[in-house]
Amino acid sequence: MRYSILAAALAVAMGSTSFAASAQNRDAEIAELKAQLAALQAKVVELEERSDAQSDININTQQNLDTLATSSPKVETKGGLKVTSADKKFEVSLGGRIHFDTYAFDRDLADVTGTTEFRRARLTLAGKALGWEYKMEQDFAGGSNLDGMRDMYIAKSALGGKFTIGHFKPYRSMEELTSSNEITMMERPFASATGIYNGRQFQQGVGYLTAGDNYTFGVAGFNLRGASGSRNEGVGASARFTYAPINNDNNTLHFGLSASTENANKGSANMTAVANYAGRRGPSQTIATTTGASGDSIDTVGLEAAGAFGPLYFQSEFARAKYGSPAGDEDVETFYVMGSWMLTGQHKVYKSGTGVFGSPKLGDAGAWELTARYDTIENKDVANLEATAATLGLNYYVNPNVRFMFNMTRGDNELNGDKTNQFALRTQLNF
Repeated sequence: MRYSILAAALAVAMGSTSFAASAQNRDAEIAELKAQLAALQAKVVELEERSDAQSDININTQQNLDTLATSSPKVETKGGLKVTSADKKFEVSLGGRIHFDTYAFDRDLADVTGTTEFRRARLTLAGKALGWEYKMEQDFAGGSNLDGMRDMYIAKSALGGKFTIGHFKPYRSMEELTSSNEITMMERPFASATGIYNGRQFQQGVGYLTAGDNYTFGVAGFNLRGASGSRNEGVGASARFTYAPINNDNNTLHFGLSASTENANKGSANMTAVANYAGRRGPSQTIATTTGASGDSIDTVGLEAAGAFGPLYFQSEFARAKYGSPAGDEDVETFYVMGSWMLTGQHKVYKSGTGVFGSPKLGDAGAWELTARYDTIENKDVANLEATAATLGLNYYVNPNVRFMFNMTRGDNELNGDKTNQFALRTQLNF
């Protein structure tokens, strides 16, 4: 009996000890879990503090980027170099063009020399300053200093158009107002400063141009002085109106009318109409002259018609000028018709702001253009004083900035019977 009681006492004692140990283990585990939970909570707080700090950094960084974007000049390099101030009050762009030509002649009566030359080598600086526009252009192929000056003017938009003051082209002749980077042939026709307005491409004065979606109107008053010419008191005026009754993405029909008067006065140079009938550096024929000393005037009226329909394009101008002379006025007429076919299907773009056509829009593969022109100029008061030029050409547009041109011109001088031919190639880059 005593052993049974002893055994029972031992069992109770051992059970109590085991229960106490188990309770102690649970307390330890709970304490450990609490410690881990506290550590996790501390980590969460730390991560939240880091996240808030990073958010502040991100916000500050974005604010700094926004500030930098709004306070730094904008630089663009597409097609050239253009920089615009952060407040958009100032803008400057740098452009240029290189036209490198090669000429060969099939001689007849005229003594001509085949050669190579830089037809144009220009740098252009243009931009805006506090609401005014400016342009400065120097052609190193035309000479140094004033001899090579081309566009040099200050302009301001006002009264629904733009006023231009300085050295620029008067508003006359569609082909004359087309950029040399975009003309269809290597040389312009006789209804331009290559013929009837010979030597009077740029004049010093003031002009106004306004335009809409399908019309333009420009008027200019000027001194008969180019940048490199001598001081004189000759004055002139010109006006041009164009209208495009059809003008959409695939079809354009254009008509134009221009008038010009140029009055010689004290110190004026002689004014002439000249035909380079077998291309540049080929033979030339003077068609009419108004001397500066005569004080006489030249009055010119021009008509234009042009159109682009899909890949087909045509352009034509007629101009009639009366060249004053003490011995009697002389009437000069010139006319050309020109066409092209984009063999690769592109379409020539119409520039409604200036009333001229530009180069076609190109894809990745470039474009081929077949061209042709018949051009004639005649003094109606002198027998056989007439010259004609028939030109066939092929243009390859490598990309929007590079073009190769080939022209084959058949010249004909009715006065002396010369029939010189020219073969010409141009490599052109502009930006």
